[in-house]
Amino acid sequence: MSESTNVKVVETLSGKYTNDITTSGGHHMIADEPKDLGGDDKGATPYDFLLSALGSCKSMTMRMYAEHKGYKLDNIEVHLSHKKIHAKDCKNCESEKGLIDYIETNIKITGNLSEEERLKIFQIAEKCPVHRTIMNEIYIESILAD
Repeated sequence: MSESTNVKVVETLSGKYTNDITTSGGHHMIADEPKDLGGDDKGATPYDFLLSALGSCKSMTMRMYAEHKGYKLDNIEVHLSHKKIHAKDCKNCESEKGLIDYIETNIKITGNLSEEERLKIFQIAEKCPVHRTIMNEIYIESILAD
């Protein structure tokens, strides 16, 4: 079994949907919904956090790979977007009916790199642990606490 990650999410009661998030490392974040969805816009949305997790994991994975290979990588930018699309409009999806979640990642890699090195760095982003988690089967067990 791999290392466990723990996060605690508690309503702040300072806003309709505002939540205080504490990670096992002691980091704090605020989640909320935008005003047009009834929130107070005091923090990032849940989808902002999902995209942030994916983008930062891709960036870190590419950086680790480039350092391991000794590539002269200067900077990585990962821009992400999420939307719902009709499954029939997705050319690489297994689902054929209904709506699916579509995440687009646009990756910019700069440095004194050959085209082959840039491509290898780009390709390793698909192997980041968060990308793999999202793409694998996920089982979520909800337990009602006392």
